[in-house]
Amino acid sequence: MAEIIRMPKMSDTMEEGVIAAWLKKVGDTVKPGDILAEVETDKATMELESYDEGVLLYIGVKEKDSVPVNGVIAVIGEKGEDYEHLLNGAEDSKPKEESPKAEEKAAEPSKTEEPAEKIDVSDINAMVVTMPKMSDTMQEGTIASWLKKVGDEIKSGEIIAEVETDKATMELESYEDGTLLYIGVEAGDSVPVDGVIAVIGEKGADYETLLKAQKASSSEPEPEPKKEAAPEKSPETSESSKSNSEPVATSAPVTSDGERVKASPLAKKMAEEKGLDIRQVSGSGEGGRIVKRDIENFKPAAAPQAGASAAPAVGQESFTEEKVSQMRKVIAKRLAESKFGAPHFYLTMEINMDKAIEARKSMNEISPVKISFNDMVIKASAAALRQNPKVNSSWLGDKIRYNDHVHIGMAVAVEEGLLVPVIRFADSLTLSQISTQAKSLGGKAKNKELQPKDWEGNTFTISNLGMFGIEEFTAIINPPDSCILAVGGIKETVVVKNGEMKVGNVMKVTLSCDHRVVDGAVGSAFLLSLKSLLEDPIRLLV
Repeated sequence: MAEIIRMPKMSDTMEEGVIAAWLKKVGDTVKPGDILAEVETDKATMELESYDEGVLLYIGVKEKDSVPVNGVIAVIGEKGEDYEHLLNGAEDSKPKEESPKAEEKAAEPSKTEEPAEKIDVSDINAMVVTMPKMSDTMQEGTIASWLKKVGDEIKSGEIIAEVETDKATMELESYEDGTLLYIGVEAGDSVPVDGVIAVIGEKGADYETLLKAQKASSSEPEPEPKKEAAPEKSPETSESSKSNSEPVATSAPVTSDGERVKASPLAKKMAEEKGLDIRQVSGSGEGGRIVKRDIENFKPAAAPQAGASAAPAVGQESFTEEKVSQMRKVIAKRLAESKFGAPHFYLTMEINMDKAIEARKSMNEISPVKISFNDMVIKASAAALRQNPKVNSSWLGDKIRYNDHVHIGMAVAVEEGLLVPVIRFADSLTLSQISTQAKSLGGKAKNKELQPKDWEGNTFTISNLGMFGIEEFTAIINPPDSCILAVGGIKETVVVKNGEMKVGNVMKVTLSCDHRVVDGAVGSAFLLSLKSLLEDPIRLLV
């Protein structure tokens, strides 16, 4: 008997998943334990196993498309088995969302007409490409660049566009063979999740009906711009009209031989900002791909002089603007919610780091890994949290959670913003173990290789800008924590000790506290514990 495969909930925050790649195709025999597809969340890609045996009868989601948790992905059953009734039943489970359309009584005297309309659409040999939800916080994506234009023949697995999300710029692959019949979004523009991006199908297919069906099944007004493309009756006319009204179809730069210029999205953006013709740049990446360093090192040929009268303008006003990246949008939203939702207050303290400097030098002479000051701050913070458990807490609205375990989030700067991998049970780890984990997690964060277990469960967060020469700053609390510690750099300065002025090394730290959970006295007690541990670091080893 045929079975529907639905999107599993792969993390406690997951609402939707993205099909990164299908490893099976319709008609393939599947056994329990076989990997059907790779499913992508905002920070990890996981394997989707089959628990049933049979033939893959139906695939309902294209690669790079998003699926809500429990949404239909595929159907597995016996070869030739009728499964359409299962899909109709799955659709009928959402009648409340479509109820406003039920007011169109002439078009829907009974619910039996809607499946008939879908059968008509299924006869059209074309597929709508929609914006996939590539992270659990993503609400829209930006088309960084189109690598194909209307009328191009596309094979399964080919990259048709580059999509910028809140976490990364990802390649959008085509799962189907066919012709790119329609492009609905210009390069550089944003599209809401599930918004129509393009249509791929058989040459001459009636994709207009497909777009109308997509609009009818969606409550969003987003498909309206697609009516501008309604006169496109064929790929030929589609391509010509795109060149006039939708420059995205021809926006990808090409060489003099007509081949597409291979360049990373960042390199393209940098070239645009600098006003460079990217076709003049030589690529040093794999396969001649143009990367960031090529743009940075490129020196354009001097422009020909037009005569003495063509003197350069002096004091000319200019500026550049760029669209906000998806990661930056999400960071802005979440931190604004934290800043204005949680009443912050701040406690700053100076810590004498003379003994810590000496201890670190001695420890690194025998440590299997190099211990940093940040590792020492993490260890000392974990110990201070153990001594002051009320700081190791979370605001849950109608209750406060006091965590018995100490999981410290470590803010890591990446190209587009911040990620916070977590060092678990930090209070029970040695300095060498903390150093090893911190280096490993930092590398994974920068390479976007973090797995769910790497970023979930923080009970306290540390943000360190000391390595950038910052002496003092305040940080915004990272939910669900009630506190975050901002760590500045170590500065050599004059200190007064026993009534005498001496040269000393001082580090300033600022604790941001959620006043709903942590009071001033509680936060101050934590900082005093932290100060005593770092000013006498031998206590970290006990």
